Formats: sequence, structure tokens, C-alpha cells
Amino acid sequence: MIKIWGRKTSSNVQKVMWAIGEIGLPHERIDIAGSFGKNREPAYLAMNPNGLVPTLEEEDGFLLWESNTIVRYLAAKYRSTILEPADLKTRALAQKWMDWQLSVCGPAITPVFWGLIRTPPEKRDHAAIEAGKKNTTAAMQMMDAQLAKTAYLASDGFSYGDIPVGIMAYRYRQLVPDRPPLPNFERWYAALAERQAFKDHVAAVPLT
Repeated sequence: MIKIWGRKTSSNVQKVMWAIGEIGLPHERIDIAGSFGKNREPAYLAMNPNGLVPTLEEEDGFLLWESNTIVRYLAAKYRSTILEPADLKTRALAQKWMDWQLSVCGPAITPVFWGLIRTPPEKRDHAAIEAGKKNTTAAMQMMDAQLAKTAYLASDGFSYGDIPVGIMAYRYRQLVPDRPPLPNFERWYAALAERQAFKDHVAAVPLT
């Protein structure tokens, strides 16, 4: 049975857990990092020298870190047509949106999340929070434009390209209630919210 090292409140762990839920893989998740600590201890650093989560550990001892890479690896290993498009160009588009989450969407919402969830009110940098809201909204408007063309980000079918961005979208909707109209985004998000793996590993986990 595979092991996933990482606390369930981590957005990066949620990517992997959502993918595992879609595939239906037996697994064990082990709480580490955040309030659980232990991610800077030698035993964990021997698995993941970054000291971050998640880390995948397979039965044969194979170790893998970087959440998007883990998702792609599991989809390929288990030949998950739910997650990995068969068409090479569609697959590349899905991976593009996964990378976009890391380079654009994630950095945009980070100051909002940290400012509103992990910083006491008296210590919040309101200018940084407002700038983050603006930048995240711009990113979501880019998504809305794409979703006017396709039902999901890479094509008309759900893929692993929707997972990392879907988690950011969940946080955006929780943290930025005053949003411009984004009809295509909202239609896409409603479809994600109906997926059981999303319900189990994203929507059911409080923001902390």
C-alpha cells in the first residue's frame, strides 16, 4: 500500500489525495508538517530534503516529492484515463494548467490565504491581502475566458489539469466573497464540487 506523508490541510497534499480518490487507490496518509511537525527531522529529510509535503512512498521504497509530479506519476502508473488525457496535445494542455497553478495562480492567492487564515487580525498586511485578491481575480478571469471555450481547462473532459487549479479556486471562493461575475468559472467549479474525491479531500477540510 502506498503512503502519502503530509497533513490533509496542505493544498499540495490535497492535490495528491484528490488524484488518489479519483483513481481509487488504497493508501495510508501520515500526518506530518504544520502543527504535527516532524518534517525537519532527519528521518523525514532523508525522504524529502526540502522538508515539505507531500512525499509519496511506495511499497518498494520508491520516494517521490513535488505534488504535481506525484499526480502525473500516479495517473501514468495506474493508466488512469480519468486523470491523464490519451491525446498528447490535450495531455500537454492539462500539464500546462498544472504548471500555471504553480507559477501564477498559487503565488497570487498566497498572501490572501496567509493574511486571512494564518495571521492574527492585528498583524495583517491589508495592502498585500488586497493586492493578492486583485491578482487572484485576474488569474480567475483568465480561467473564465478559457472555460468559455471548453468544459474543463484542457478539454471538454475532466483531467488532472483541473486538480491543482480547482484547489486554488476553492480557496478563492472562500476568501474573496466580493468577486466579479465569472459564469464559466462558476459552472466549472460546480462540476468539480460534485466529484466525490473533491468532496472528501478538499471541501471537507477546513482552511487552517
